[in-house]
Amino acid sequence: MGAMAELTPEDRFLRSCRGEEVDRPPVWLMRQAGRYLPEYRAVREGVSFLEMCRDVERAVTVSLQPIDLVGSEAVILFQDIFTPIPGMGVELDFSPGPVMAEPLRRADQIAGLRVPDPRESVPFVFEIIRTLRQALESRRIPLLGFAGAPFTLAAYMVEGSGSKDFATLKTMMHREPALLRQLLATLTEMTVGYIDAQIEAGAQAVQLFDTWAGLLSPDEYREWISPTHQEIVQRIQKNGAPFILYVNNGAHVVEEMAQSGADVISLDWRASLSDAAARFGEGVSLQGNLDPCALAASPEQIRDRVQAMARDAAPARGYIANLGHGCLPGTPVEGVRAFTEAVRSLG
Repeated sequence: MGAMAELTPEDRFLRSCRGEEVDRPPVWLMRQAGRYLPEYRAVREGVSFLEMCRDVERAVTVSLQPIDLVGSEAVILFQDIFTPIPGMGVELDFSPGPVMAEPLRRADQIAGLRVPDPRESVPFVFEIIRTLRQALESRRIPLLGFAGAPFTLAAYMVEGSGSKDFATLKTMMHREPALLRQLLATLTEMTVGYIDAQIEAGAQAVQLFDTWAGLLSPDEYREWISPTHQEIVQRIQKNGAPFILYVNNGAHVVEEMAQSGADVISLDWRASLSDAAARFGEGVSLQGNLDPCALAASPEQIRDRVQAMARDAAPARGYIANLGHGCLPGTPVEGVRAFTEAVRSLG
């Protein structure tokens, strides 16, 4: 246990991803740099979301805030899943979610998409990563990069904006499957290059967000989603960086997630940690999966929930404490602190 007592946050996180022995789970939160933090709102004041993403100094500042403000033990790059999309020739804005100037529903639009070198189309992303790595090096805190998954990007690009059921996308899936497959192939190509460039710039792990893959049945997931996840995992130049897969509303496809080749599968709060740990925990580490709304509970209740999650995940080769989705704008800061403190008290 002597070696375990000397683990840094970086060691603990990376070892947990790889299924190596640790003293306790590491902890971070999806959307940990966000509107629930007054300090984030102060930095964001007076600039649009897109301007915020492109402003290296502001993006670095808010990426780092959760370390000292709420006790997070990992930093995730502040960006949006749509950051690389304008470079493909797609005009969009945020109001507040992504809205396409012209939805992609025709063959000529999809055939005309570019797959640029991200180092040229979004150079600020990699400047932010390099700056963050330098800032975190002395504290030995890990840095995560991320990307949006092809299906989720396609969902917005075809629908034109967010939707409850993405009926236009699903109609294309059934009526024009070849067209949707072409779009997914192009987005997969872009995603591989984008993740590679993040790892090259210094990201020590990467997470793929598939927010809307849970719309599909298990059979549809296996047909439309699994191949893109597997191709991305197989093709990226990982250089030792663990790959985390997050599928929102994906309790019905945990088995498919576990077969993706990811090092870690990140479960939303609808999924059973104990079931995933028992069935798939030998081959993949787990992350998650507290309901973000539970952060409104008392510190004692949050501690009880954290202890229950740790027990449920114990059979898995590795476990990272996190939420089942991102922090909500109304999340109590004291609830986030109670969550990270409860995780640090484990072991």
